[in-house]
Amino acid sequence: MINLGEWLQEATVRQIAQAMDRKDLSAYELTLFYLDRIARLNTQGPMINAVLEINPDALAMAEGLDRERQKNGARSLLHGIPVLLKDNIQTGDNMHTSAGSLSLRTWYAPRDAHLVHRLRNAGAIIIGKANMTEWANFMSDTMPNGYSSRGGQVKNPYGPDHFDTGGSSSGSGAALAALFAQLAVGTETSGSILSPASSNSVVGLKPTLGLVSRSGIIPLAHSQDTAGPMARTVEDVALMLSVMAGSDPADPATLAVDDFVVDYTSSLKKDGLQGVRLGIARPEYYDELTSEQLFLMEQAIKDLKQAGAVIIDPVSVPMTEDIADYIVLKYEFKADVNAFLSSLGPTSPVHSLADVIAYNEAHHDIALLYGQSILLESEQTSGTLTESEYLQARAKDLKVSREEGIDAVLAKYDLEAIVFPANYGAAIGAKAGYPSICVPGGYTKDGEPLGVTFTAGAFSEANLLRYAYAYETVSKQRISPNF
Repeated sequence: MINLGEWLQEATVRQIAQAMDRKDLSAYELTLFYLDRIARLNTQGPMINAVLEINPDALAMAEGLDRERQKNGARSLLHGIPVLLKDNIQTGDNMHTSAGSLSLRTWYAPRDAHLVHRLRNAGAIIIGKANMTEWANFMSDTMPNGYSSRGGQVKNPYGPDHFDTGGSSSGSGAALAALFAQLAVGTETSGSILSPASSNSVVGLKPTLGLVSRSGIIPLAHSQDTAGPMARTVEDVALMLSVMAGSDPADPATLAVDDFVVDYTSSLKKDGLQGVRLGIARPEYYDELTSEQLFLMEQAIKDLKQAGAVIIDPVSVPMTEDIADYIVLKYEFKADVNAFLSSLGPTSPVHSLADVIAYNEAHHDIALLYGQSILLESEQTSGTLTESEYLQARAKDLKVSREEGIDAVLAKYDLEAIVFPANYGAAIGAKAGYPSICVPGGYTKDGEPLGVTFTAGAFSEANLLRYAYAYETVSKQRISPNF
């Protein structure tokens, strides 16, 4: 018999599928294990608080998928695998979709998001919704990562009382580290997958904008929003992306992306870094690192060299945090969230950003622990995206992040990818709409995780996964948290 508590810490989806084929494990047993783990550690013990809601049909679905596997075989490697979704991703079932906001705590979506539909068709079990930073960390200047008025504060399994969870897919990252599910889905506008992946020592991939459909996801900003896979291994992230990626008539950004969609697991090779030219983005992106974090990054560079990479160090990468990030998001948030909320129908208690603000004010004692300064500022925009400030800021974002940024750096130094510490380079990839992947890179003496991030040009996911897999194979940095 498999000791699930030990085996699942490092088991991949492929290994689980093989165990199910041998009848050493069932989807029912696997789902029950994760539900028990959530029961013992989510709101008790260390109180990680990463899971916001459980799918009441999870066990019934697992039993049905077990019967289907026995009769017809598995639909895919994801058959019977439990997946947690960030709470801004719609499910057309008995779970709410709220973006962590009390104003949407009673709302049920009428249908699955496109990516959820794809996951279910592959046989995945949506086990529940993960807590998140409310409104994808776009509500208040003082709100900490991982907090929502509906769900409370997510804690980091590596240091529940003192380490940051990262945001805003904090529940997705913490849940994986705490072994609450095999896989999770996060969303990113600027760092919201990469940040919790680094903070919780898991793997997170932020895809090229448009590779994964945005339909059925509560938006922040259409020019940067994307969902992405998160897992404890690079292989599982690659497997998820192979299922999630693809065109969707409901999302114009996905038009013509099918030509770029492949079986991403086929690119995973242990020698995948041999001869690959990687640029180290410093000194600017290293300024905030502590001495211990700097040591970890130096070790990561040694590991990359050991894996056969050609390291170009340093390379100068433009800093984007101070140019237009907040301006673009401020304008797009009102336009995008108003369009989303207006379509929810009579069962939704709010239908505009103004409604959300009014609801929060009416319930300020429970809804406004950290205020709503960002919501108020966004509401002051027209919602039409006609302002000169917005249009100029968006054009500048694209120029600085693409032609003067990632594209220019890759060409100047003849690089395949750029390497950043943790999520410090998230903004430039987010503005460009280009992909990044964060992989565990080690721990400080106190046990705080640090990730290593690879970024490259549009639709370079297969290459980034190959580099990340080779680095993961050589470095073997990830260890599970000790409760």
